[in-house]
Amino acid sequence: MEQTYQYAWIIPLVPLLVPMLIGMGLLLFPTATINLRRMWAFHSVLLLGIAMVFSINLSIQQINNGSIYQYIWSWIINNDFSLEFGYLIDPLTSIMSILITTVGILVLIYSDNYMYHDQGYLRFFAYMSFFSSSMLGLVTSSNLIQVYIFWELVGMCSYLLIGFWFTRPAAANACQKAFVTNRVGDFGLLLGILCFYWITGTFEFRDLFEIFTNLIYNSEVPFLLVTLCALLLFAGAVAKSAQFPLHVWLPDAMEGPTPISALIHAATMVAAGIFLVARLIPLFIAVPYIMNLISLIGLITLLLGATLALAQKDIKRSLAYSTMSQLGYMMLALGMGSYRSALFHLVTHAYSKALLFLGSGSVIHSMETVVGYSPDKSQNMVLMGGLTKQIPISKIAFLLGTLSLCGIPPLACFWSKDEILNDSWLYSPIFAIIAWATAGLTAFYMFRIYLLTFEGHFHFYFQNYSGKKNTSLYSISLWGQKDPKGINQNLGLLPFLNTKSASFHLKKPKPYRIDENVRKMTQFFITIPNFGNSNNSNKNAYSYPYESDNTMLFPLLILVLFTLFGGTLGIPFTQEGVSLDILSKWLTPSINLLHQNSNNSIDWYEFWKDAVFSVSIASLGIFIASFLYKPVYSSLQNLDLINSFVKRGPKIIFGDKIQNGIYDWSYNRAYIDALYGTFFTESIRGLAELAYFFDRRVIDGITNGVGVMSFFVGEGIKYVGGGRISSYLFLYFSYVSVFLLIFYFSSIT
Repeated sequence: MEQTYQYAWIIPLVPLLVPMLIGMGLLLFPTATINLRRMWAFHSVLLLGIAMVFSINLSIQQINNGSIYQYIWSWIINNDFSLEFGYLIDPLTSIMSILITTVGILVLIYSDNYMYHDQGYLRFFAYMSFFSSSMLGLVTSSNLIQVYIFWELVGMCSYLLIGFWFTRPAAANACQKAFVTNRVGDFGLLLGILCFYWITGTFEFRDLFEIFTNLIYNSEVPFLLVTLCALLLFAGAVAKSAQFPLHVWLPDAMEGPTPISALIHAATMVAAGIFLVARLIPLFIAVPYIMNLISLIGLITLLLGATLALAQKDIKRSLAYSTMSQLGYMMLALGMGSYRSALFHLVTHAYSKALLFLGSGSVIHSMETVVGYSPDKSQNMVLMGGLTKQIPISKIAFLLGTLSLCGIPPLACFWSKDEILNDSWLYSPIFAIIAWATAGLTAFYMFRIYLLTFEGHFHFYFQNYSGKKNTSLYSISLWGQKDPKGINQNLGLLPFLNTKSASFHLKKPKPYRIDENVRKMTQFFITIPNFGNSNNSNKNAYSYPYESDNTMLFPLLILVLFTLFGGTLGIPFTQEGVSLDILSKWLTPSINLLHQNSNNSIDWYEFWKDAVFSVSIASLGIFIASFLYKPVYSSLQNLDLINSFVKRGPKIIFGDKIQNGIYDWSYNRAYIDALYGTFFTESIRGLAELAYFFDRRVIDGITNGVGVMSFFVGEGIKYVGGGRISSYLFLYFSYVSVFLLIFYFSSIT
């Protein structure tokens, strides 16, 4: 067993070979490397698969033996200072390693087809493998300095991946926003690391926990200083896991390719903050105020993320706010001391959210065959609809991921979220009420995404070619018609469609050009009845979305299995008095380190009673979403009646002012981005302009003024000199006389 642990260093290093080999290939054999570029996708999957095998092997040994292994060697030695480098294998490391490698492999398989026609194909796989290596290095780190090194590498990779399409201004701005926002938290993390080294004299986790606990117990360190240092460490986790108030980068990060969103913004990078808090939980437990702050930040984040997802129209941005909300649940659980439930939800959410993001990628990919490469159209949910018959596999996968995130049994997220909700009642009734209400909001906005995307009829063609000039489904939402601009009635995408008449005329279709970033597929045409005039039997042919290739569907099916059966990992059931809770057995060493009870046996009557309550709340959210959105798709013959209902329905429930206020709050991101733009961006720009003025007018002005004065003095003096010694002597004695008189009168006074 120990020999297996000794080779654990292979886990983070194996994926690093891919970017190294790609770089060498482009340097030495550029033509061959580019021509054989799909070979690197196979190598990426293969090498990350090797890391996955090692991770699974170590995890099995962790479950069977319950041991913790650490291997370190000296890196820097100077007098009394010693910096060590190594790896730590414990349950937390094992769980994160399996999560990173399994999701990473599926995303890489998916990306091979998704990014096939992209010019940055090689660069994409180099970045993804480098990110996987950095993330694995982070979770296996044995000390704070090592964590910080890989923490920054993860941030660098996220910057490169978010700005992958850097020629697009939106992507360039998004990666810069993510970089700057994370720098705020990372600066706090660095200060916190240095503070704890100053207090304890070590960076190693095990020594740090022991020394710090003894110092707190013996009151040998100021409590205010300890609280401040712990707060600085927590700041790093707040930024990386998109917790309030440093959450603003996450929705903009959706500008990167969808596989990136599935990997780093659902399963790995945003989970780094949760991992850091879980790793340092022995430190935070010793500082109760920080634990209270962690739970409060988690509560605010889960509620804020849910409310901001209500009015979003971009499918990926809606899922991003959903991720933010679910990360808030995990942070809330850690703040409450529910270590097991937080990690349980981390695992189940990662697979379910990866399924949702990859499913949305399949939807976007199919939409691009119709509208071309345009995020404003291919990712806009209100331009979708009616995709059930065209992409049935993606629809089923997305529906299962949606039900899981809503907390519907027996899907994975039900077990973990229900556990967090039950623990919240023991912690604080107020926190519990907010957490349970947010669970209902989660069910509502997730089914809103599903209904707008898959149910009903294909909105894009209906609203652009139905002949109804004043009709726009773009603004159909819980809040009524909010967008005054609507959608342009003739986007010029398919010129063979006649949009001026209420009836459609079948014409010979002209060639349709697909953007170079969209894979080349064979288009097919279908016929639909005229929407505008029921008496007209003419039919129209047009291009329609269709299902993705098998290489993109295979990862979806595997993630469906994880979503269906992933919850069995932590279901606390027993058989003949023997606990079959794998997760609790897996986490026993870490739970014992926290001096908590590893026996997670429960009263099944109480469990199911609470489960009925949580499922009822989720069902209520689903029912409201179906009630408010399903009429939109019920009949295209009664469009005016439908629009009238959509306008009046929410107003009956909320009233005009409340409806508009909630919509504006959600659609404008709670005005937090605007607030930051006013108080930070504008103020910093004002300070920069002030510094520029001071530098140009004061600093440079003094220097230039001295030069100008020297010039004029020199010009004046040159006319005084006439070349006569008697004149020079006269001036000399005149100056001396003046100074003597001044000196005399000053001495008298």
